[in-house]
Amino acid sequence: MTEDRKPTMMVEVFFIESLAEMNSFGEALAGVLVAGDVLLLDGDLGAGKTTFTQAVARGLGVGADYPVTSPSFALLHEYQGRLPLYHMDCYRLGGEDDIEDAGLSEYIGKDDGISVIEWAKRLGWLAPSGSLKMDIKVIGDTRREVTCTGDDEKWAGRFNLSNNNLTGFKKKQTGKHNL
Repeated sequence: MTEDRKPTMMVEVFFIESLAEMNSFGEALAGVLVAGDVLLLDGDLGAGKTTFTQAVARGLGVGADYPVTSPSFALLHEYQGRLPLYHMDCYRLGGEDDIEDAGLSEYIGKDDGISVIEWAKRLGWLAPSGSLKMDIKVIGDTRREVTCTGDDEKWAGRFNLSNNNLTGFKKKQTGKHNL
């Protein structure tokens, strides 16, 4: 008899104190991303999802001559850096059917680049396993709490304190959780 193993999830919480720190955080995270990665961003309007994506783009080497803007109306913006960045926004979409009808599903998790999806909860069953879920919560005028949840096997090593520049932001580790 084979025992089904439930995936272990990594949960990391970061406290970001300012816009400058959000920029540094996004750029640092970009340094550990590899082709095929998917970042699922959620948070209230004005929480900093697009600001975070702008920083990831800079970290991926997207040039300053290509401003990264919210794709709320276009739904998808593509940028070239060391890896392509597919920036999607599901705010105006009602769910999985709208996302598929808009053609976004073919860009989610494209194996040649990084997919960053704002309002990702609207993806429903289209959200790929192995994604990094990032909930951005406003806790002050410029302060944010960013909770990152992802498959421990895929993401924990990338958040390892000795391996990257994310250490300056980490304030609390909530640990590993079985689903």
